[in-house]
Amino acid sequence: MTDDITAGSPASDPSLPDDGYVGDPAVRAEWDNRYADRQQLWSGRPNGALVAEVAELTPGRVLDVGCGEGADAVWLARGGWDVTALDVSGVALERAAGHARDAGVAVRWVHAALTDAALPPASFDLVSAQYPALLRTPDAAAERALLAAVAPGGVLLLVHHAGIDTQQAHDSGFDPADYVWPSMVAALLTDDWKIEVNEQRPRVAPDGGAGAHHTDDLVLRARRLR
Repeated sequence: MTDDITAGSPASDPSLPDDGYVGDPAVRAEWDNRYADRQQLWSGRPNGALVAEVAELTPGRVLDVGCGEGADAVWLARGGWDVTALDVSGVALERAAGHARDAGVAVRWVHAALTDAALPPASFDLVSAQYPALLRTPDAAAERALLAAVAPGGVLLLVHHAGIDTQQAHDSGFDPADYVWPSMVAALLTDDWKIEVNEQRPRVAPDGGAGAHHTDDLVLRARRLR
């Protein structure tokens, strides 16, 4: 999907997400409803691709995009990272903040859509987006927001479920063509970036939780050179 920097202003209590949500209210409501339907939506364990790809990175400032219930954010914080975690769902962020308190770690929680969040530009040593639901726009706003957040020398790690991007629209109304996929971000990379990983691989999936049935990942890891 950490103290609070929602809309660029620290919250009075850094252990709780600020309710000053910035983004489309309909998107917030959709995701709040998804989380409210279940006591726990995800597995509660960090994503396998994240664990593998950051193993050799030196901890620094990290942005966790679409942090959900906070498993990745808590894992990163335990590993010494200075974590900022963003999500559109207030329900998810409340759960995530609770998990962080239980783990005794600090995280900055941002209640906002990625494209509307007042994030400091070019300031994160790692931007991690694990299976994000980022809507496409004609100006590629979400893709550009991911790239803009990475500091020179830093890494963008984007992981998604393989195969979904080429499926037809679902009866439920989900159309993969509406969302950002790793190939779209890779297409925007200039000479200022070096692609270190761009592949499909078997997924190391935590047991349980939504999405556990997907077997392969698309993994894009790119380093910003300048």
